Amino acid sequence: PPRDEMCDVCEVWTADDLYPCRVCTRVFHDGCLRELGYLRAEALQEMRDAAHTVTGWSCYYCDNLNLLLTEEEMYSMVETFKQCKIIPESCLVSDELLQYRHFVSKQQFEKDLTDEQEEEVLAQFAALDPEKKGHIEWSDFLYFESLAVLRKFRTENSMVRLLTAKERDKARSVFLGLDRDGMITRAECRQAQQSWFHNPNKDSQSCNVSISQVGPMCESSPGSSGSERSKTGDSRFVL
Repeated sequence: PPRDEMCDVCEVWTADDLYPCRVCTRVFHDGCLRELGYLRAEALQEMRDAAHTVTGWSCYYCDNLNLLLTEEEMYSMVETFKQCKIIPESCLVSDELLQYRHFVSKQQFEKDLTDEQEEEVLAQFAALDPEKKGHIEWSDFLYFESLAVLRKFRTENSMVRLLTAKERDKARSVFLGLDRDGMITRAECRQAQQSWFHNPNKDSQSCNVSISQVGPMCESSPGSSGSERSKTGDSRFVL
């Protein structure tokens, strides 16, 4: 699909100064994003470096997975935060994340986390805190929990319908590039995903974290489903 011609923020066209989102058709001025505070300085530089590459850059609309949740799902998630005394827009330390996971486990399964599940939670915390600051950002925590809700309440077909036209075109292009007999292997699919989500600037951290960086969700997570864990092997996909 053709991209927009005017900045989504100021609605002014200035040709080469516009940076396109790889997910939707919106384009932006870096100055507009900076002035409105939508991107931190390091994320702004990452956008400049990546926006016109094959990997590309995703805008703050497309990074905000909350927009994919229903009103009821958002309300339920916020209520859980309140019951756990998690303050919105604040950073979380590991004890707070553990407390939250214990609460969700009791709420859903009527039991505490096992020692193994606690270790998984701490591993997730470490993945969300790569700079070892001792806390995780609210945006990263909310992003991860939104993914959990989507995994729990969405079927594979409904998730596909959430893709934008750009994403569908990209998936089709990748599939056709790997296809030899009308099918591709699970390993080829995973390799394509890793390439698509690869961060070309390893020294700068995005404001959000992809699921591949976090690892498997523990069973107490709102988005966990024991019957839907990833399978390994040579399963094949048909598009």
